[in-house]
Amino acid sequence: MFSGKSEEMIRRLRRAEIAGQRVLLFKPRIDDRYDAADVVSHAGVRMSAVPVDGCAELIARARGCEVVGIDEVQFFEETVVEAALALADGGVRVIAAGLDQDFRRLPFGPMPELLARAEFVDKLQAVCHRCGGPATTTQRLVDGKPALYSGDTIVVGALDAYEARCRDCHEAGADAQAVAAAA
Repeated sequence: MFSGKSEEMIRRLRRAEIAGQRVLLFKPRIDDRYDAADVVSHAGVRMSAVPVDGCAELIARARGCEVVGIDEVQFFEETVVEAALALADGGVRVIAAGLDQDFRRLPFGPMPELLARAEFVDKLQAVCHRCGGPATTTQRLVDGKPALYSGDTIVVGALDAYEARCRDCHEAGADAQAVAAAA
């Protein structure tokens, strides 16, 4: 989080619009952090989007598009990979943005498969909220402390619940720390 993924995707989609291409941006309906419909970056950059409940709806609504953006792709079901490939095989340029790891630093949903099948991948880094170094992980916080690893994988939130962290500053949740100490 906080690396500029959504902002970069919006930049690329706007360039496609300038080129006169038919563009449509999708977001998972559960992501209503800043706006129920628009994709909004943490810095406030926004673009009109179509909230969808899943891949079937995304595919149906993408008909006639030349470029499709999919934000927060990690929140979609595993079939988003096949959906993206089907669109690409049909001549649509697909630009997807999402987290490759969850707050536990484990592969997140469909992302490993999507990354493996993508033709181009840009991995962006945030700035660690603790030390200022390059951050590649997301720390979920509950009352200012690392969230328990036994918690739900998907909890939609922003600065109120998450921080960008580097490997050294990322902390395991208390339940994971207890297991490690017992081993």
